[in-house]
Amino acid sequence: MKKRTVIAMRCMLGLVIVNAWAALSLARAEDAPQSLDDAWWTGPLVAYSAHSLPQGHILIEPYLYDVTSKHTDSFHSFTYFLVGATDRLTVGVAPDIAYNSVRGGADSSGVHLGDTTLRAQYMITAMDPTNGIPDLALAVLQNLPTGKYDRLDRAGDGFGGGSYATTVALYSQMAWWMPNGRLLRTRLNLSETFSPRVPVSDASVYGTDPGFLGHAQPGNQFSTDAAFEYSLTRNWVLALDLLYNHGNATVTKGLQGTNALRLNFGSSDGYGFAPAVEYNFTSNLGVLVGVRVFPDSHGTTSTVTPAVALNYVL
Repeated sequence: MKKRTVIAMRCMLGLVIVNAWAALSLARAEDAPQSLDDAWWTGPLVAYSAHSLPQGHILIEPYLYDVTSKHTDSFHSFTYFLVGATDRLTVGVAPDIAYNSVRGGADSSGVHLGDTTLRAQYMITAMDPTNGIPDLALAVLQNLPTGKYDRLDRAGDGFGGGSYATTVALYSQMAWWMPNGRLLRTRLNLSETFSPRVPVSDASVYGTDPGFLGHAQPGNQFSTDAAFEYSLTRNWVLALDLLYNHGNATVTKGLQGTNALRLNFGSSDGYGFAPAVEYNFTSNLGVLVGVRVFPDSHGTTSTVTPAVALNYVL
């Protein structure tokens, strides 16, 4: 795991250095600050945009990534399909398809559907950097438990949580001119997820074994993400997410045969970061390559997640 982490980080660092050098070598010195129209963005690896899609426009953004931990590689194809319902309201859906490769255990029986997310986001204010006004939006995300989570024949087939969890979020976004005249775009995401009780049978993602019958109460989760994007040139952008996640304890109760069983997984805190490089072919088409890293911390197992995404607005 350590070797793979080092290799992934070295590759990412090399990619950042090479692309930064290439972009800087192409950049021209300008007396005037960079205009907002001259900066093209895909967005950072993790943080959501607070800006709404114009009415009738569609965003398609597929992600391919591998959540690498000590014992498992979890490969995902996760895609956002968003549409501007009005100039301030954006709605959409994000399905997930995944496959687990387990070291020292049974892999997934095949490619499976994970949970699906419904999204609705309303923009409260539109960004006006000259007057210090940011993009500000409220969002509601509804999880649909389309992924298998219990009655598992093998642990590698668990791709969902079984819960109709609801996330309430506040997103902000602002652009700033740096001393050299280039633009720095910042985002701040704050979110809280609330999960109802989940019925659980047999082997499950909640740590139960065959013959179990009961329920699990997932703990609420709080997340914050501060993201930064620096416009090297119109096409090239360097991005960084700084992440913190807190999860309350998840408690599972029920009967294992005739015996009462109670599992408490405890609370967790995760601190992570996600450097990335963006290349924008046009103002509405770009590609993003990066890696999300969560080291070991309280109740959190270390993961390294290389990812690539394509951002296309119609």
